[in-house]
Amino acid sequence: MVGAVPAVAQTTSSSNTSRLSRTVTFLVGGAAGLGIHESGHVLFGAAFGLNPGIRGLNSRPIPFFVITHDETTRRKEFVISSAGFWMQHLGSEWLLTERPSLAHEDEPFLKGIFAFNLGASTVYSIAAFARAGPPERDTRGMAISLGQDGVPEPWVGALVLAPAVLDGYRYLRPDAAWAKWTSRGLKIASVLLTFAAGQ
Repeated sequence: MVGAVPAVAQTTSSSNTSRLSRTVTFLVGGAAGLGIHESGHVLFGAAFGLNPGIRGLNSRPIPFFVITHDETTRRKEFVISSAGFWMQHLGSEWLLTERPSLAHEDEPFLKGIFAFNLGASTVYSIAAFARAGPPERDTRGMAISLGQDGVPEPWVGALVLAPAVLDGYRYLRPDAAWAKWTSRGLKIASVLLTFAAGQ
């Protein structure tokens, strides 16, 4: 029949469309993960009455932004700087608990959120180990707020990286109880460190 499209071509076209759709949905999930992370900073900044806002970072190779707020105590600074990671931890815990087989599911949006959580923690950790990046980076804000005189930023980098590594393992091995409880313990510890922050 004239004009008929071969079945192989139709299948290939459908496969390409499906792959593109999943990729876009994955990226939208990643953007949602970014929104969840940043919402933590805004939420706590607003809760403390510190007028959260946005400022561009035009001097970086890739233009980006930071969430700003008024000056405050070191303890509140620790909470605001940590809040993005706390939101990531809540999101990852929900995903790994409610969807333990996520690695084998066709859920690109949820996988995008989870990938952002792991990726953001990894990038922040690398910046902390290298002590590089904008002075407003979360790991620096956490480090200078802890103890009487602050702590070395690489310590905070390790605290941020460890749950991400464990959650990546849990994603692949959902039956690993040791990884689940170690990750949860570290996440709880990151919140309890609020009491170790300066006044």
